[in-house]
Amino acid sequence: MNKSELIDHVASASSLEKKAATSAVEAVLDGIISTVKSGDKVSLLGFGVFTPTSRAARTGRNPQTGAPVKIAASKSVRFAPGSPFKAALNAKGAAKKAAPAKAAKAPAKAAKAPAKAAKSAKKR
Repeated sequence: MNKSELIDHVASASSLEKKAATSAVEAVLDGIISTVKSGDKVSLLGFGVFTPTSRAARTGRNPQTGAPVKIAASKSVRFAPGSPFKAALNAKGAAKKAAPAKAAKAPAKAAKAPAKAAKSAKKR
């Protein structure tokens, strides 16, 4: 899902006009970015936590030449999903749906084994 698809989803789910949904999504994203940029973490209960991180300047190596390269300090952000988010991703219903797909693939692998044996027999 990209940003415009998210805006469309917000507009349809909340019965807002697209212009209002756009400003709402922009406001949320701007708020998260400005808070993390200032060095604070953003906790959205049920969704997750955005935590600012920083990397110190260091010396690396060019893999082709082996020459030392200075790598500048940088800032980034980490996202840790909340428990409800993880639970939604790992729902038991999803595991049951995935299990039959694995079982369907197993006979296909078994069918390949005799074909390999036939090929090796032809080589002899």
